[in-house]
Amino acid sequence: MKIKLIIGLGNPDKKYEDTYHNVGHLFVDYLAGEAMKSDEFMNESGKYVAKMVKKFGVKPQELLIVHDDSDIEIGRYKLTPPGHGAAGHHGIESIHQHLKTNDFWRLRIGIRPKQAEGKERMKALDFVLKKISPADKKILGKTFEEARVGLTT
Repeated sequence: MKIKLIIGLGNPDKKYEDTYHNVGHLFVDYLAGEAMKSDEFMNESGKYVAKMVKKFGVKPQELLIVHDDSDIEIGRYKLTPPGHGAAGHHGIESIHQHLKTNDFWRLRIGIRPKQAEGKERMKALDFVLKKISPADKKILGKTFEEARVGLTT
């Protein structure tokens, strides 16, 4: 895996800061300048990504997109190799449309709340735009470090 460009997805509006849907932006902040944040709203991310791929002359397979994943429990992440579908993530769908390929890496950071036994699974719309709780911020900090280390090994 040779990554030359890392882009974190999220929503640029101030009201979305520190929400679960913006963990891609938060991961980029964690990396402290080694990556960039999309300046488009999540569902329009493809415009920005296509512009940056062209600007920096990178191939899609040299690109890492970092985003939230509401199907992965908080505290976990998955590095997905090129060639996979969007799995319903509208930001990734937009990137597929603009790059005309799914041949890029994805770092999917889990945001799904831990589920209490016997409780019904929450719908993504019920939590993705909520502010991240202090306890979850600590969990995400550890997840970001594990993911950063995982990317360099």
